[in-house]
Amino acid sequence: MENKIQKQTIEMARTAIKAMQDKKAEDIRLIDISEVSVVADLFIIAGGSNRSQIQAMCDNVEEKLGRSGYTVRQIEGYDTANWILMDFGDIIVHIFDKENRLLYDLERLWRDGRELDLDNLE
Repeated sequence: MENKIQKQTIEMARTAIKAMQDKKAEDIRLIDISEVSVVADLFIIAGGSNRSQIQAMCDNVEEKLGRSGYTVRQIEGYDTANWILMDFGDIIVHIFDKENRLLYDLERLWRDGRELDLDNLE
């Protein structure tokens, strides 16, 4: 049985990704975890090069999704900004510095999910 991700969730992801791209996010990955987890449908994983950039990415995602009517449920790690987790329910945004992204390697941990092509989101 194939689980279809709702159009609204895809739109949320597009908005979040664009917000991070506006702040020069590095190596953005979108992983469909809907078949392997009840936590969320999509993980967005991105990198930043320093604390200020990572916080700016987080702020921009919260602002852009907020303007679109989506409220963040929880933000963890903002002050240290080596790994910020933003929970929007259907999507979870992870923004890492280089060191912690390598250390936690979420792409490997969630390899049972399906990586989606950012350029062809449907």
